[in-house]
Amino acid sequence: MTETIFDKIISKEISSDIIYEDDQYLAFSDINPQAPVHILIIPKKRIPTINDVDKSDAKTIGEMVLIAKKIAKNKQIDKDGYRLVFNCNDHGGQSVFHIHLHLLGGRQLNWPPG
Repeated sequence: MTETIFDKIISKEISSDIIYEDDQYLAFSDINPQAPVHILIIPKKRIPTINDVDKSDAKTIGEMVLIAKKIAKNKQIDKDGYRLVFNCNDHGGQSVFHIHLHLLGGRQLNWPPG
């Protein structure tokens, strides 16, 4: 597999504003924020798209959501609310093929987004 920008962030070849890190996950500020709080949560294990998630990855997805919840509380957006989004493939808006959960908040988010 071709190395992605997220692989380079994980290996610290590219610096980023890291919000959370442990042995298996990394969360960092999005370089093109769509809200006052826009953080990406990624597993260090590369899974290219949501279509590539299988039953053995259920814990990974759950942990990503729990990390998002923890960050939302730390950023004090948990009470007003926030949005969690996975994009999948080109038409879904995915530009880096390493799954990532967007945590967006800090303002009123409208639907549909745009």
